[in-house]
Amino acid sequence: MKITYTLTDESPALATYSLLPVVRAFLRHADIEVVTSDISLSARVLAQFAKELNLELKDELEILGELVKQPESNIIKTPNISASIPQLKATIKELQAKGYALPDFPDEPKDSKEQEIKARYQKTLGSAVNPVLRQGNSDRRCTKAVKEYAKKNPYKVTPFDKNSKTHVSYMNEGDFFENEKAVLITEPTTARIEFVDSNGKISVCKDNLSLEQNEVLDATFMDSAKLQDFYRAQIKLCKDENILLSLHLKATMMKVSDPVIFGLAVSVYFSELFEKFSSELESLGVNPNNGISELLSKIESSPKKNEILREYERILESSAPLSYVDSAKGRTNLHVPSDVIVDASMPAMLKNGAKLWDKDGAVHDTNALIPDKTYATIYEAAIEDLHANGTLNPAVLGSVANIGLMARKAQEYGSHDKTFIAPSDGIYRIINTKDNSVILEHKVRKGDIYRANEAKFDAIINWIDLGLQRAELTGSKAIFWLDEKRANNRILINLVKARLEELAKQGKKTSGLEILAPKEACLKTLKLIREGKDVISITGNVLRDYLTDLFPILELGTSAKMLSIVPMLNGGAMFETGAGGSAPKQVEQLIEENHLRWDSLGEFLALQASLEFYAQKTGNKKAQILSACLDSAISEWLSNNKAPSRKVKEDDNRTSHFYLALYFAKALGAQELDSELRAFFAPIAKELELSESKIRTEFLDAQGAKVELGGYYKFDDKSAESIMRPSASFNAVIEKIAQGA
Repeated sequence: MKITYTLTDESPALATYSLLPVVRAFLRHADIEVVTSDISLSARVLAQFAKELNLELKDELEILGELVKQPESNIIKTPNISASIPQLKATIKELQAKGYALPDFPDEPKDSKEQEIKARYQKTLGSAVNPVLRQGNSDRRCTKAVKEYAKKNPYKVTPFDKNSKTHVSYMNEGDFFENEKAVLITEPTTARIEFVDSNGKISVCKDNLSLEQNEVLDATFMDSAKLQDFYRAQIKLCKDENILLSLHLKATMMKVSDPVIFGLAVSVYFSELFEKFSSELESLGVNPNNGISELLSKIESSPKKNEILREYERILESSAPLSYVDSAKGRTNLHVPSDVIVDASMPAMLKNGAKLWDKDGAVHDTNALIPDKTYATIYEAAIEDLHANGTLNPAVLGSVANIGLMARKAQEYGSHDKTFIAPSDGIYRIINTKDNSVILEHKVRKGDIYRANEAKFDAIINWIDLGLQRAELTGSKAIFWLDEKRANNRILINLVKARLEELAKQGKKTSGLEILAPKEACLKTLKLIREGKDVISITGNVLRDYLTDLFPILELGTSAKMLSIVPMLNGGAMFETGAGGSAPKQVEQLIEENHLRWDSLGEFLALQASLEFYAQKTGNKKAQILSACLDSAISEWLSNNKAPSRKVKEDDNRTSHFYLALYFAKALGAQELDSELRAFFAPIAKELELSESKIRTEFLDAQGAKVELGGYYKFDDKSAESIMRPSASFNAVIEKIAQGA
């Protein structure tokens, strides 16, 4: 067995230049080989055109996709960019400047060649990585050491004003929630998704859809006309109430549906601008789905630039006040679809006294738009709880773990290839190819957003069992977040009840489990954690994603400190390093000040769990000792508060790796289960201890000036390594550890 460590993007990629040499050096003492797999956005783009570029480059994501199906898979997965179209275009531009003869991204392909180019690039968009790798369900939780540290050292909470006007708004008709239909497939078959226009012409949208026995298939659509009505009403409300308008979507993961939902918000808010300059904007190729940033960029070459800018400024001044992502740069909530990601933006808002920032950088109450009701109600519940019970106190809160239905591209997060924008009025229908019977159908209008979702039976059963196992192991209250008013969830509830009855007959304890709709589940969970009790949320795929940001951010101040395990259906495992994204703003700080505040605690926790899994699978006793000693080192690291500071000329990510190495070596040098490891690491620990002042000075002296990474989406390896490993003294000790194995 090998441990595969992913190379990804932005802050975690930079941290890897510093941490990976340390990891490899220590693990060599247990004869564990650590290999890397480059699944960064730039690597995935280049892999799509490797043949044309004459690159000896394998598609690492494809290779990993096969590895996760093997029982010996052991993968440490760092966060990667889920690319929006603007990010993809920026990557292409950077790679072209580096000499790679990549074609431009064709927004509107003119011929079959451009269609093929666009199709290849689209494989790298959105959450292209996780659905391929996550061939198991999700087990995310806070470790005891992390939780105890957070309680003793609670983050600073912004008090919540009970007179706050902040609220969540969602559609009450015409959304995905209202239009959902679902069915339990009774026998294996294949299906196709068709669109039938008003003249009866049939177009096949998706063919050879493999349906398994007892899988849950659902389909739904969002009415685009009602969505635009919703936006108009909310814009008026914000203007009348003088509160900020903010839109919260997930255009990265939901790469087909959410950019359209985002684009319609842009079109409605700036409707007068788009109407007044329609022909000019069309000739420039402006697509509102890509946000205002693209519009402002494309009008640079327009003779009507100043007129358009005047209209843009007029609307910003006279319409509802927008929330800002970066007021200093004039970057609004509607600038780029990937700037505001609901699972991160909503908890951050709640933590900030339920306020967002305006054009001047001042905080205000906001109307948070989450158009689809399906999951918006959990944030509504959180705000209701704040009104009823006041500001949360992280020093006393219990912990919320999550078991998420994720395996085999479950539910909405596997729907990208089954999501379509209606080209005209008509009907979408799913046809059973065995007998041409209609499984599900929806009547739609032009522009409506249609999608179908699947959840496979083996994944569902494994998910229920995993939830029960964690409940038994911990004794914590466990709640299934399922809504009987939702077609898909009604079937899941029946499957959950049937499975629990089956397990109860086998002697399993199932009496403590509860099934609640998401809003009620959220209110109950908040009540329990305010009492200091721990809770397990057992959820579908989207809520898995949302809750593993929401509760860790409320409890710990960040979601990057979670232990995230994916036990694969086939026996392997993937260990994800936190749930907090790839932190582009932290890269900006590194470039400006040579200070990286990325917290690698997620990587430390994943490595510890990976080593434990390695030992269980192989019987390698040294791996078990390394795992136990790393656990001890992490506890000491937390107790001594060695996490990175936000400020330049203070300890950062690189220093934090030094302290982990010091505490790891100390633990190995003190343990009594393996004399060989003790004899080697005791003097190493002493050397690191004696050199602490010198090493820390070398790290801090490197800070304070601008640095050049030789790229953003594709770093220059030599430059990045030099920047991330500035301490010659520390590097020498790590080399000694590596050579001494």
